[in-house]
Parts: sequence; C-alpha cells; structure tokens
Amino acid sequence: MDKSNHIILFDGVCNLCNGFVQFVIKRDNKAIFKFASLQSTFGQNHLLQNNLSNTNLTSFIYIRNGATLTKSTAALYVLKDLSSWMSVFFIFIIIPAFIRNFVYDIIAKNRYKWFGKNEQCMLPTKALQERFYQ
Repeated sequence: MDKSNHIILFDGVCNLCNGFVQFVIKRDNKAIFKFASLQSTFGQNHLLQNNLSNTNLTSFIYIRNGATLTKSTAALYVLKDLSSWMSVFFIFIIIPAFIRNFVYDIIAKNRYKWFGKNEQCMLPTKALQERFYQ
C-alpha cells in the first residue's frame, strides 16, 4: 500500500463523486488527501485485497490510517479530517450506520440519473497529478 494515511477512492465517472473530490481538494489546505478512482489499478487492487466488489462501484471508500471505511461513514470521516467548519457534520456519526447507509444507498443508486455520468474518469490537472494514484 501507500504511506499516505488519507486516500479517497471514488467512482471516476460519477459527476457527484467528482464534485465531492473537487470539494475536498478546495478545502484540503494541508494537502493530506490522496485520490484514486475505483476504476484505476490502485482502486481495483484495494477492492480485491479487501474483499469488496470491484464491479459494483456504488461505495465511496476512504482509507484512513490503514482502515477501509465505506459509504456514509467514509464521507463523515473525510469531512471530519478536513479540519474545518465542515467537521461539525461528524455529529451525524451518532445516527446508526444502517440508517445513514439507507439514505446513502438511495443516493448511490440514483446518482447517475440525478447528477449525470462521464464516459471516462476525470483527469487531474498537472498541479494535482501527484495526489492521484493510477
């Protein structure tokens, strides 16, 4: 694996997911987060190594200090680790995961319909390439 303690794996063709990555990049003043699409070699290897589906790419994944967090838990920890006012949303962690993930799954199931989909994964700018794994 990598030395980074904060790696976000996202659906590279999902507009909602790409928007969230852009959101994190803009607020990650210390550049602690690294990124990889679930479709990338890095993402596919991580999914297989952790017995996660590498074909049904409906879960956002956050590798945090070696632990693999998924779905709403992953999103809440990313907001917490941004170390800004966004960390206030971490309070929602008190809601049981099955309830949070029920809402997450509805959004995940409809994300292409509601937010659109690209034909290929986003390409990072030259300035951001070092923060993205292939």
